[in-house]
Amino acid sequence: MLYDLNIAWSPSTPLSEQERTLRFAKTLGYDVVALNHSITSSIPTSPNPLHNPLPTLTISPSIPTILHRVTLTITDPAITNYRVADFARTYDLVALRPMNEKAFAWTCLSTTEIPALISLDLSAFLGWHIHYRTAMAAVHRGSRFEICYGQAVASEADARQRANFIGNVLALVRATKGRGIVVSSEARSALTLRGPADVVNLMAVWGLGPEKGSEAIGAGARAVVVNEGIRRRGFRGVVDIVRPAGEDEEAAKARKEAVERSKEAKAGKGKQKGQSQGQGQKRKNGEGDGEGQVTLSKRQAKKLRKEALQATGGA
Repeated sequence: MLYDLNIAWSPSTPLSEQERTLRFAKTLGYDVVALNHSITSSIPTSPNPLHNPLPTLTISPSIPTILHRVTLTITDPAITNYRVADFARTYDLVALRPMNEKAFAWTCLSTTEIPALISLDLSAFLGWHIHYRTAMAAVHRGSRFEICYGQAVASEADARQRANFIGNVLALVRATKGRGIVVSSEARSALTLRGPADVVNLMAVWGLGPEKGSEAIGAGARAVVVNEGIRRRGFRGVVDIVRPAGEDEEAAKARKEAVERSKEAKAGKGKQKGQSQGQGQKRKNGEGDGEGQVTLSKRQAKKLRKEALQATGGA
């Protein structure tokens, strides 16, 4: 399966244009896409339906599976409370876009709610170096860095933005050694989208090998979606209990009862085995044979026979 985890969405986007972009993404071969709502201004008090991209689209085979994502622009985490945990409960994916070195370090190292994606504006001059230890610390925590090729191939991108994009991509690939990278489009229209083979070729030109590029739009992106789903559904983000496909409630109940009976049978066998071992130990120690008779040793029996013979001979 192929994923595009960043297709731009805004409240002003016409539904027809959004549906056209989604249909074209399905034509190119993408199975799962994420509609991205970028919040660059003040953070809303609470994520409400006005800030949740839930357009009413006709579900059909010509439209890929739709996820909902929010991208928060991080400028000064010491002053602004971005409430990442609140957005994580409302959206399927949460991405953070740091705008300076301090925000980048906070995003990689200090966030309580680990973001699914760290999306940098690679078309702009960053003004700081992407250090290996900081980047890999974020990857080890579970975050993934996002490269949006739409920042370079869009019609509104100029030569300076493309040059910045290529230099920043090289720096990011060098810092992460190609690990923990997800490639998305950040397409605002269907014209910005590219096919999977074109994306892999572009990333190979920009420093990311073909194998890593294929993983960035396939298995790597899928891992982000699956991990975020388990964090929301599972127990403490580790254990996810699901029912087997095609199993109804009666079959599930019968299977549960069978498991309980099996546990009880095993417990009964263990108890019976423990009792038999205890009885054998008593007989071995000479405490009794269970019928009130005392078991004599060979020496005692020989001594009793000798005394009986002596008494008989004397008589």
